[in-house]
Amino acid sequence: MTALAIDIGGTKFAAALVRPDGTVARRAELPVGQDPEATLASLVRHIRDVPDIGGTEGAAGETGDLGDLTGVGIGSAGPLDAVAGTVSPVNIPAWRDFPLVGAVSELLPGLPVALAGDAQCMALGEWWRGGHSRSRALLGIVVSTGVGGGLVLDGVPYVGPTGNAGHIGHIAVDGDGRLCPCGATGCLETIASGPSMVRWALENGWSPPGAHPDARALSADAARGVPVARQAFQRAADALAVAILTTAALFDLDDVVIGGGVSGAGETLLAPLREAVAKRAGLGFLRGLNVERTSLERDAGLYGAAALVLPVAG
Repeated sequence: MTALAIDIGGTKFAAALVRPDGTVARRAELPVGQDPEATLASLVRHIRDVPDIGGTEGAAGETGDLGDLTGVGIGSAGPLDAVAGTVSPVNIPAWRDFPLVGAVSELLPGLPVALAGDAQCMALGEWWRGGHSRSRALLGIVVSTGVGGGLVLDGVPYVGPTGNAGHIGHIAVDGDGRLCPCGATGCLETIASGPSMVRWALENGWSPPGAHPDARALSADAARGVPVARQAFQRAADALAVAILTTAALFDLDDVVIGGGVSGAGETLLAPLREAVAKRAGLGFLRGLNVERTSLERDAGLYGAAALVLPVAG
């Protein structure tokens, strides 16, 4: 019994074969292309051709056998329409209303295909494999090219009627803020995503080392104490704290887990974020909120996608 897990972010595709015990048998990663059908087909070919690294009975070194697949679980950047099986990632304009579930079903006929948001899958993966199975209410946040979120309540991902519940990146945190690509104003994503942090820092005098101003370079400068870089992270932390506490007030959260590329900054992001959450928390039930970085790195979304179609237990 094996699931094909697919994780689609703003800039990359990742896929892996995952077993119910959490073993990852094969994996592949590709950049997101402008032609979604071609990218999906290439991803499936990579999975078929990569040797099994799971080390289970008779499987090591084999290629090309996907015959024991139970189903396909997909986590995708959103928004999405889980009923129609379509996705329209804000940060991938060429994918508007792409029939993702149908395209995967054509590549792998006869298999059930389940779709959820990438951050919803990240949260579910943390609940299943990241040591949070005792959490009654968990919020996962992906801070990367965009900002996504997902909820796991009593061990079940809460996705809402369209599949978009937990879309924390589009909570308005600044009513007078910048126009978001989604069409609203002052969304969390306009302040706390990696590109938004970099843009603000550049507008406010940041002179990055090298030719590629990105969130990794900004993080390195913030860790070295460069004032404008530290301010960019403080702005992101303050905005994240507002969105987290808003969500916590609604769902009485136990845990918040931060993943995505920007979370690689570690305490450069987490320390001001915890401080901002503690400073802004009012009601008593908001003050004990546990905020930490993912323990699964880039695998959290893959584990969560697999859990959509596997029998798993926390």
